[in-house]
Amino acid sequence: MPLIKTTAMFKKAYEGGFAIGAFNVNNMEIVQGITGAAAELNSPVILQCSAGARKYANSRYLVHLVRAALEVSDIPIALHLDHGPDYATCKSCIDDGFTSVMFDGSHYSFKENIEKTKEVVEYAHAHNVVVEAELGQLAGVEDDVNVSAENAHYTKPEEVEEFVSKTGCDSLAIAIGTSHGAFKFKPEQCTRNADGVLVPPELRFDVLAEIEKKIPGFPIVLHGASSVIPKYVKIINDNGGKLDDAIGIPEDQLRKAAKSAVCKINIDSDLRLAMTAGIREHFIAHPEHFDPRQYIAPGRDYIKELVIHKIKTVLGSEGSAPGIMALVNEY
Repeated sequence: MPLIKTTAMFKKAYEGGFAIGAFNVNNMEIVQGITGAAAELNSPVILQCSAGARKYANSRYLVHLVRAALEVSDIPIALHLDHGPDYATCKSCIDDGFTSVMFDGSHYSFKENIEKTKEVVEYAHAHNVVVEAELGQLAGVEDDVNVSAENAHYTKPEEVEEFVSKTGCDSLAIAIGTSHGAFKFKPEQCTRNADGVLVPPELRFDVLAEIEKKIPGFPIVLHGASSVIPKYVKIINDNGGKLDDAIGIPEDQLRKAAKSAVCKINIDSDLRLAMTAGIREHFIAHPEHFDPRQYIAPGRDYIKELVIHKIKTVLGSEGSAPGIMALVNEY
């Protein structure tokens, strides 16, 4: 089965009130864990590579790892560039065989963002590749993305129609309160629930609703949407780690978003936490082990467990693969 674009995925997701998980990949075991979970649940999946992942693993290695997954998994898979910083990076990924690229022009002025995004769109569409753009800017730190809270800002609903129309982009990443990294909020920004767990401020669903009115039927993307699952944070801390006050996005809010116009939800930090939890736990239990296959495998198992959980409880994409494949030839 070949790699597919995200177009059919998003059409089914929008109509069905679910979202496609976009999971960041850096190595073989992460690819295996994600696609193993998706295949088990007959769910589509987007595997995405950041600029940091491309520097770490080399883009060609990542492309072939994803293509290998297609040989053992009978599910729809799209290969996506996450946070492409410039035209050259996007072009390189398109030429390498990516089926989707994101150009992140959110730090430019509105006019410059339109101009630069349009340039990427023109090249991508000429090569049958789709483009995700970004309007509004998330706070947080992840790979090459580093935005202070002072410089972050919500997407302005009054700008989205003009932006989408003038750029020709295929999906739009917006800022409604999500944030990059495992430390998305400071404790003083949060309240505590009955169990004493820190709960961050609610996402700006009012902004999302206004955007949906401006561009009805258009696929919306949420970046920085890891929940920083306490289970994995606890395993890390219980086994020599130090992740104090790591706070993510509540999963019930993400499920609510997935039932609206949000068709793609990005998940990276949760994968890192799951992998690290498995490795740390194994090292403490087996200090005599030195074979990487012994200690990386538990990390892969936790990745698969995590992705199954996300598909079932957050994304709602379980069982949607056949319907998407039926539409692929139309898009």
